[in-house]
Amino acid sequence: MSSPVCFVGAGPGAPDLLTLRAADRLRHADRLIWTDSLVSPAIAELVPAKCERIRTSHLTLEDVLPLLIEGYRTGLRVVRLHDGDPALYSAINEQICTLNDEGIPLEVVPGVSAYQAAAAALERELTVPGVVQTIVLSRAGGRTGVPEREQLERLASIGASLCLYLSARHVEEVQQMLLHHYPDDTPVAIGHRVSWPDQWLTIVPLREMAQTSRERSLIRTTLYIISPALVPGPERSRLYSPDHVHLFRPNR
Repeated sequence: MSSPVCFVGAGPGAPDLLTLRAADRLRHADRLIWTDSLVSPAIAELVPAKCERIRTSHLTLEDVLPLLIEGYRTGLRVVRLHDGDPALYSAINEQICTLNDEGIPLEVVPGVSAYQAAAAALERELTVPGVVQTIVLSRAGGRTGVPEREQLERLASIGASLCLYLSARHVEEVQQMLLHHYPDDTPVAIGHRVSWPDQWLTIVPLREMAQTSRERSLIRTTLYIISPALVPGPERSRLYSPDHVHLFRPNR
């Protein structure tokens, strides 16, 4: 029986941020179909020497789907390697729908997302008690657009830790809109190629978000995290508070 087609999240870029399961699927792949414009070549090198490697930066969905289907039907262990986590902006939905229609089994392996890697690199927690308890993952509209109910104006009004992908091309209008809902000194983390060897990561006030982006000529592979939690403070969780009683730490 053929192995299921495996969609693997490559994580933000660093090979050592792959999950163990992702690394295992790569090491046993017969055909690698990978997003070479966004995934680190070092991750693609983890496949066996005999593995067929197919880059997708010049392909369309109609080119990719037959490679998945034919690979499965000829008994190959097919790995479809996407950047980041497959649950976020990975375009796996349309691929999965076709495989389902063809009766082809599949597996999805999660990956670390750029917002997680950026927060870790900054040594920050994005949900700080008394400051913010919600993380919103979204993007500026751009060519793809977003549903009316998910317009950035509405999301920003929450005041949560807002993580914006795929938005650098629209940073001026994004900043202008955010300033309606966040103070102009709200810290914004700007991450470019997070966890890659040439990673660039900084924190600036919201009022300098667009200017900094343009000075660095940021267009692709850029993440913004807008959050009051990026400012270190004395707030603490009740989880380890002496007066917090729970199942594993009853009242003494």
